[in-house]
Amino acid sequence: MRLVVISGRSGSGKSSALAVLEDLGFYCIDNLPVDLLPALADLPSTEKRKSIAVSVDVRNLPDAIEHITEVLTELPKQYRQLDIVFLDATEEVLLQRFSSTRRKHPLTNNNISLAEAIERETEMLGPVANMADLTLDTTRMSVHELRSLIKMRVAEKNTPDMAVLFQSFGFKQGIPLDADFVFDVRCLPNPYWQPELRPFTGQDPEIRQFLANKDEVNQMFADIEGYLLRWLPSFEQNNRSYLTIAIGCTGGQHRSVYLSERLAGAFADKFSNVQVRHRELNRQPHSHG
Repeated sequence: MRLVVISGRSGSGKSSALAVLEDLGFYCIDNLPVDLLPALADLPSTEKRKSIAVSVDVRNLPDAIEHITEVLTELPKQYRQLDIVFLDATEEVLLQRFSSTRRKHPLTNNNISLAEAIERETEMLGPVANMADLTLDTTRMSVHELRSLIKMRVAEKNTPDMAVLFQSFGFKQGIPLDADFVFDVRCLPNPYWQPELRPFTGQDPEIRQFLANKDEVNQMFADIEGYLLRWLPSFEQNNRSYLTIAIGCTGGQHRSVYLSERLAGAFADKFSNVQVRHRELNRQPHSHG
């Protein structure tokens, strides 16, 4: 039986994430007390319950914060595959989301403001956040983007093996907060300054040919590949379930996209679950291999 625990700060998208998994055939339970998580393993493993997803938030945490860690630490002994997914966003965006929807934060009352509630929630969820296998920053995500990411990274990860994501991004839009490694490739030749190449992206043959003919691009690729070949197996042996490698250029359209695609292709036969996502491109994420 597989168990996915969805947690995160209020307003970060937990309900949307759980809804995606339910649509994809997971048996979903919203707002389950943490103490009941071990009991789910005793449910009859029917076809419907082979994959279970449960949301955990401040409404159902035990009074003793230390007890959360104890429960979550014991869960891997009871489930074939356990994934703890933590969703988060910047405090500014969380404030905006609550203000725009006029929803009530679960910790607010006449004496606690929204900002104070968010701060208190951050502290309460700290142990869960620290134990998360996958952390997703939804600050800049639309609901559609979040649904696509949950489908690709969580639902389609059907083995306990480590899932490796190569993600391109543009520094102009900020560094991904959920990246494990960040490689800056802004020093490489930029197709943007070639007017005839500017409209294309790193997925197009025109850009691929331009960059593949540059010695420094090939050297950068070889250096990143060599580093990852050396260290990724160590992370996998340390029972990591997810690893995100972010490749950034200025705008996230050309160089970072090209290298992310090339690296994903190079590692497709080395890991069973290799994925690629381009944060700044308005395209669906997809998998390699």
